[in-house]
Amino acid sequence: MTSAASESSQNPASALPKSWEPSAVEAELYQGWVDAGYFTADATSDKPGYSIVLPPPNVTGSLHMGHALDHTLMDVLSRRKRMQGYEVLWLPGMDHAGIATQMVVEKQLAAEGKRRDEMSREDFIERVWKWKAESGGTIGEQMRRLGDGVDWSRERFTLDEGLSRAVQTIFKRLYDAGLIYRAERLVNWSPVLQTAISDIEVKFEDVEGELVSLRYGSLDDAEPHVIVATTRVETMLGDTAVAVHPADERYQALIGTTLEHPITGRQIPIIADDYVDPEFGTGAVKITPAHDPNDFEMGLRHKLPMPTIMDETGKIADTGTRFDGMDRFEARVMIREELAGQGRVVAEKRPYLHSVGHSERSGESIEPRLSMQWWVKVDELAKMAGDAVRDGETTIHPKSLEPRWFGWVDDMHDWCISRQLWWGHRIPIWYGPDGEAVCVGPDEIAPEGYVQDPDVLDTWFSSGLWPFSTMGWPDKTDELEKFYPTSVLVTGYDILFFWVARMMMFGKFVARDAGEDAAPGPVPFHDVFLHGLVRDEHGKKMSKSRGNGIDPLDWVERFGADALRFTLARGANPGSDLSVGEDHAKSSRSFATKLFNATKFAMMNGARPAPLPDRADLTDVDRWILDRLEQVRAEVDADFDRYEFGKACEALYHFAWDEVCDWYLELAKVQFAAEPARVEATRAVLGTVLDALLRLLHPVMPFVTETLWKVLTGGESVVIAQWPAATDVEADAVAAQRVSDMQKLITEVRRFRSGQGLNDKQKVSARVTGMGEADLDGKLGSIASQAWLTDPAPDFTVTASLEVRLSRATVVVDLDTSGTVDVEAEKRRLAKDLAAAEKELASTTGKLGNEAFLAKAPEKVVEKIRGRQQVATEDVARLRARLAELDGK
Repeated sequence: MTSAASESSQNPASALPKSWEPSAVEAELYQGWVDAGYFTADATSDKPGYSIVLPPPNVTGSLHMGHALDHTLMDVLSRRKRMQGYEVLWLPGMDHAGIATQMVVEKQLAAEGKRRDEMSREDFIERVWKWKAESGGTIGEQMRRLGDGVDWSRERFTLDEGLSRAVQTIFKRLYDAGLIYRAERLVNWSPVLQTAISDIEVKFEDVEGELVSLRYGSLDDAEPHVIVATTRVETMLGDTAVAVHPADERYQALIGTTLEHPITGRQIPIIADDYVDPEFGTGAVKITPAHDPNDFEMGLRHKLPMPTIMDETGKIADTGTRFDGMDRFEARVMIREELAGQGRVVAEKRPYLHSVGHSERSGESIEPRLSMQWWVKVDELAKMAGDAVRDGETTIHPKSLEPRWFGWVDDMHDWCISRQLWWGHRIPIWYGPDGEAVCVGPDEIAPEGYVQDPDVLDTWFSSGLWPFSTMGWPDKTDELEKFYPTSVLVTGYDILFFWVARMMMFGKFVARDAGEDAAPGPVPFHDVFLHGLVRDEHGKKMSKSRGNGIDPLDWVERFGADALRFTLARGANPGSDLSVGEDHAKSSRSFATKLFNATKFAMMNGARPAPLPDRADLTDVDRWILDRLEQVRAEVDADFDRYEFGKACEALYHFAWDEVCDWYLELAKVQFAAEPARVEATRAVLGTVLDALLRLLHPVMPFVTETLWKVLTGGESVVIAQWPAATDVEADAVAAQRVSDMQKLITEVRRFRSGQGLNDKQKVSARVTGMGEADLDGKLGSIASQAWLTDPAPDFTVTASLEVRLSRATVVVDLDTSGTVDVEAEKRRLAKDLAAAEKELASTTGKLGNEAFLAKAPEKVVEKIRGRQQVATEDVARLRARLAELDGK
């Protein structure tokens, strides 16, 4: 045996690195977990199943702080359940991200002097797949850096063959059920991308524009006319009516008449509609049904013509005016000038700040545009999604977000699912020579001579199937049998309406469609945990424009994955945003280092998990820390079960740092100097506590806990260790009180020393009195050690003293012979304490003298205040006596 091996066998702590350097161990530890198969789920296992599907990030993207929060929380849940004995499936994957991916490849083509429309569809798709193979794995590597315990053997991609089959299957089922249809409706149109985009891809920004008031009808004030205001003058080419409120007396004579359009010459009617606000502006509004959502609805109600005046690129088209071919913004200026020349511009307001929707991907302002598209009829599906929460099949955490859920699903509009792109799931509709349409299922072939619809499906359509398509649906698989419905969905509240609602609708439809009685079936997940947004340390939303974004991988490099994870989990509670900054990450890194150093020190002193002696043979301090461990374990379990990640982390942090490291470990040093039996008991208690603490912390901080736990226990891996179980030992209240008294006494002495400006090692001559043998139980040495006290000289005579009364203990400091005490500083300290005690006495006395309060307050509350009054009375008397004594010096 080598000397190093001999040293390691004698003291396991020698197997640990000199200091905690995350970057030196994280990659190797993670790969070891993967190679060992710890994250690979067994669908045939007898263990109860627990499953989470990863919200699929875009294949084009990289992880931002929101992703890092998502992944951390899912990993915490998965690791804990695995330790609790569940068969855990955390299923990873990526979304093909139709628009984003197509844009990336088109930019590459542009750099080569090529355009998509110069290629065949097949060649372009082949080019995208090539890009995906070469550059689409960034997020996967980043997930490994975070420590994501996902089942890589089941990684999925929304365009995989199996998932594509699921998409085609559900499309046909919805189509055959009459829930998918084709119609000309208003959509969010991107002139740059030349496709419809979803609501979630539209970001509203305040921009400076102009508000122009236009005169329709006669230029003679005595003749029929109306004045309307608009921020988009160019759309007036598509006006087919002017609307007023039916009760507006100003326009009663005009309702039902027509006015000549000032440019096209068309006769447009004056209509009455309750939608119009008579108090806003002139009380008259121009109606452009093909280019405004509200106007479109009004156009449907009044059967108005709906001419589209712009082509796919945002240029004016088919108006028969000289403005055809102009860009929409150029036309805005030219039309305004023509109207001004006619004397029809009666007012202009510039700049006029108003909110305008912009394409999240391409950046330009979107154009509401009438377009022939494919739609999902959502009424029935949305009702099932709403009822699932109402009936308790799915629980939303926090409950306070339920009204937002109902507000969305109870008022959902039909969903536009077609996109004018090439990359994505092609719509499985084929058209015959005479325009007839047929929906082709995954095992069917279109009739000869039929041509497939050129559009692809909205990315949200395929991601809406994610919980069950990833497990093999529509086939019956072991995964579906074991892990579906999934246990919990973890996501941000900002996409509650878009993704969560679609998954719920599809999941309920699939289950209902498979049943004989057509009744709604199982939900896709039992719990929905909605966390908030990650903001910067000042509470501002992170964005590129503000320059306040934080790269989570940068924090992993600088502080370690555990520090990033603990920072995020510590701030995460249901529905609440969290603010993070570099100081938070540094604090978490310090916590990891503290845990490492404390555990290593404990092992160097022989700490190890071992059978504990009888409780009667343990010290008060031993019983106290074991009882606190059980109390914290119960608290952490309850918090995790409620998805209160922040509370669980706070409990673990303060237990580890404040109680284990700062108190028990320090007090254990005194016990290590005791007789052998006491030393062995202390080692066993400390080892037991650290063993459980590392397991409790493992889901949040997997790397440092794995490093320490394996050496501490000699076990294979904390990943597969058993989660700490509840004990049936009754807590020792007497020991807890004694330790609490000792802590307060030591803290007060430390405060005295600090007020005196004494350094940490400087001894003060003092003695502890008033403690019986049962109270002492080894604490006298602890008090002396922790407060840096020394025995007084033989000729010790007390002429003044510091007296701290807790239980029956008093610390008496020799102010004459210690040579270290600043009497004036001590008087200032006592005066401050006296003021606080007098304030407390006045407050409690006032409450107890208030008859109205005494009549309403519960007896327990009154008794508690009487106890506070008694303590304050004693403190006032004691502190006044001390000050009087010092004043005589």
